[in-house]
Amino acid sequence: MRVLIIGSGGREHALAWALIRSPERPRLFVAPGNPGIWEIAEPVDIPVADQREIVRFCTAERIRLVVVGPEELLSQGIADVLRDNGIAVFGPSRKAAQLEASKAFAKRFMEDNGIPTAQYRVFSVAEREAALRYVENHPLPLVIKASGLAAGKGVTVAQTREEALAALEGLFGGVLGQAGETVVVEEYLAGEELSILALCDGAEYVVLAPARDYKRALEGDRGKNTGGMGAYAPVPWVGPSLLERIHHRILQPTIQALQRYGTPFVGCLYAGLMIVGDEPYVLEFNVRFGDPEAQVVLPIAEADWLTLLGSAAVGRLARSALRAPSRQHACCVVLASAGYPEAYRTGFRITGVEEAMQHGVLLFHAGTRWENGALWTAGGRVLHVVAVAPTLEEARQRCYAAAECIQFEGKTYRRDIAT
Repeated sequence: MRVLIIGSGGREHALAWALIRSPERPRLFVAPGNPGIWEIAEPVDIPVADQREIVRFCTAERIRLVVVGPEELLSQGIADVLRDNGIAVFGPSRKAAQLEASKAFAKRFMEDNGIPTAQYRVFSVAEREAALRYVENHPLPLVIKASGLAAGKGVTVAQTREEALAALEGLFGGVLGQAGETVVVEEYLAGEELSILALCDGAEYVVLAPARDYKRALEGDRGKNTGGMGAYAPVPWVGPSLLERIHHRILQPTIQALQRYGTPFVGCLYAGLMIVGDEPYVLEFNVRFGDPEAQVVLPIAEADWLTLLGSAAVGRLARSALRAPSRQHACCVVLASAGYPEAYRTGFRITGVEEAMQHGVLLFHAGTRWENGALWTAGGRVLHVVAVAPTLEEARQRCYAAAECIQFEGKTYRRDIAT
């Protein structure tokens, strides 16, 4: 079976790693991919934003399944175009992808369908003065969010009035371009964060191991929001009763509402939750595998990923393909470039990979390039080091031992993942 993966980050490397282990031994293609993915998948030199070219390639190469990684492409309707041309795709329609592409849409969707979330107000750039007045008079802390796609970097948890006003001024001033032209201002929820990933076929779904990711750049959850600096799974304090509430109060109402709207959700529905007491509240929805959550939930599941994703893509979810979601524990540490998520430099040689692999870890590439027989940095998040072990503590220890072996100028990483 021929499969095309679209994307170039650590998430896509993890997906390729999982898919290639199917008993069917699929032939994998990736556009554009990265040096790590190219070791197990054939690179395709086509512009991923060119939907016609992707369809042409899939038709010419008899691609049976397309797995879309990045949210931007889903929000632009790549899944619709592929389905219209008879190509199975694991990824939601453009309309369903609005759950992530527009936080304003998502908040109204949750309000309309009784899905628990923080209280909020939405302001457009034309309502700048009203937004500033609202922030000046609202109790602190406050959460300021760009409504549009911002690669995980459009959220500010403001502890002071000055910080909140500065975040608003920055978004309305164009720091994130169109993504910040509409802003969501939310009440702050205090609790424990949790990531839940559900694989959906439009009506039915299965849930992967609960995960915890770390969005802030610095230890102790300080610094700027990032795309994710690490993760672990499963989360030991998540029990059956909490999972049952998540099913009944969040996942089922969301999937059923999208069916009623005529936009059934096919793909990975990611619910970023805050658990307040024993109650789950939605912080955000994503419409694809989380990054770096995918890097920890995929390796610990006993699953035939090709059958699972392929069956979901055609509306006939094969539940039996997911046999056991969490018998092992996984820890992921992201090695990033100094300065990330703001300005950073690239082009530094990476060494110590072979020594790191001796610790029995997985190494998922994100921002790397291969040149002149060597590996070099090429992005903000460079490598994702993942360890799988019978206990979380063992996974954590092996993960950090391997992370310390890898060297490049400006290497930075959090040292408190899974503590």
